[in-house]
Amino acid sequence: MTKISTDDLLYGYSNGIFPMADSHEGEIYWYSPDPRAIIPIDTYKPSKSLRPTLNQKVFDVDFNKNFKEVMKNCALPRFQGDETWISQDIIDSYHSLHKLGFAHSVEVYQNNELVGGLYGVSLGSAFFGESMFHTKPNASKVAFHYLIQNLRQRNFKLLDTQFINDNVKRFGAIEIPKRQFMKILKESISTKNKFID
Repeated sequence: MTKISTDDLLYGYSNGIFPMADSHEGEIYWYSPDPRAIIPIDTYKPSKSLRPTLNQKVFDVDFNKNFKEVMKNCALPRFQGDETWISQDIIDSYHSLHKLGFAHSVEVYQNNELVGGLYGVSLGSAFFGESMFHTKPNASKVAFHYLIQNLRQRNFKLLDTQFINDNVKRFGAIEIPKRQFMKILKESISTKNKFID
């Protein structure tokens, strides 16, 4: 499979699975890890080193103004030899989902230039974080901070981050059994909610 419909994506997320493209073949595979990594929304706190950046308003933050560019930046290799799971087909599929109001971006600007951001999918009171990027120090951390603020204000119940790694650990990610994740997922997507008005 190299192309995914919006129906495929919505069915997948509502059942705890998500797609990733093979960087060599472009083939798209579906994953449902056990254990599953989530970030508890209510326990996140910005690091002490990030607080001056937030207080000084070094960056401007917006939502859903430049979704496709955020995805394109997330797809770029972060270092020599880095491989990406975000293919052009993945970008096109999620952009279609964005147009339907289910995929969202948090964007960080400096002097009107996009310098960081993240994107993900929302269903009910669940947000599925997909990827983030930065070209300026702390820009992706600022995007995540504003994501959390938005999720808290709207009483979201679940922030899925799929796999555990050092990047998500710094935001407070933990692993839970797949069975527990599925229970939280079903409760979260059954509630009506909006990521943004």
